[in-house]
Amino acid sequence: MAARNADATVIFVGIDLSVESEGNDRTDFLLPGYQTQLINQVAEEAKGPVVLVILCAGGVDISFATGNNKIGAILWAGYPGAEGGRAITDVIFGRYNPAGRLPLTWFYADYADKLPMTSMSLRPVDELGYPGRTYKFFNGSVVFPFGFGLSYTTFSYAARPSAHWVNYKLRPSLVCPPLNYADGAYVPPCPSVEVDKLPCTENLTIEVEVTNTGVVDGSDVVMVHTKAPEGVLGAPQKQLAAFERVFVKAGKKAVAKLDLNICKAFGIVEKTAYTVLPAGSTRCSSAVGVTASP
Repeated sequence: MAARNADATVIFVGIDLSVESEGNDRTDFLLPGYQTQLINQVAEEAKGPVVLVILCAGGVDISFATGNNKIGAILWAGYPGAEGGRAITDVIFGRYNPAGRLPLTWFYADYADKLPMTSMSLRPVDELGYPGRTYKFFNGSVVFPFGFGLSYTTFSYAARPSAHWVNYKLRPSLVCPPLNYADGAYVPPCPSVEVDKLPCTENLTIEVEVTNTGVVDGSDVVMVHTKAPEGVLGAPQKQLAAFERVFVKAGKKAVAKLDLNICKAFGIVEKTAYTVLPAGSTRCSSAVGVTASP
């Protein structure tokens, strides 16, 4: 086998449009054919470092590769097109420092057996044992989470001081839709307001200081997630509210400035499908909150 004599080995595997395409649903999260066996056998025989390149659009269960000490790097290249080969080699040989983030969750293979395709609910269906869908509602273990990504360098973060609260003065005639709360949770006098009934012009600015703690210049994508106030049931575990890419030289710092529209960033879709802005409170322990004052 060539890998026994090679200084380094690059393995290309994946799926194609015969497996995933518009109108063609996938039935599992596995690599087709004997690709799993190929990866394991080549990695076992390889003399030098092994790089695994995955070509696909949707996620695949490659947990066997993440636990293989012979595989030193895994690169997801999507369907890269005509210049894909050049781009992939630039990353592998260190001519380009990657800074990508996964735009979807990579589930374990057994996820496909836990709920039928006829179940359209994003939230878990507890009475049927169905897990939630997407990073917003699935709370189990995954191969790679939404937003995951590595680089040839490392970064640390420090939030700069900013305004923590936005107060809305609500008209007395404005209806306050109820929300479901956990037993014992604090329920504000006005639990929520429909986003369509608000001007939604207020923004909250967050500044994050990013330090490149490695030895290689690189970019990083700073992501800000929001979540509903503690005790609200059925809300997303978290939801991506804003992101900003910053380039930071090795050993230096840069500031990512993110503007969050109050309604878009903190609004949630409640069980009747209305988008509402839940009220925060002074009991809220999060760094960012929203209060609605009737």
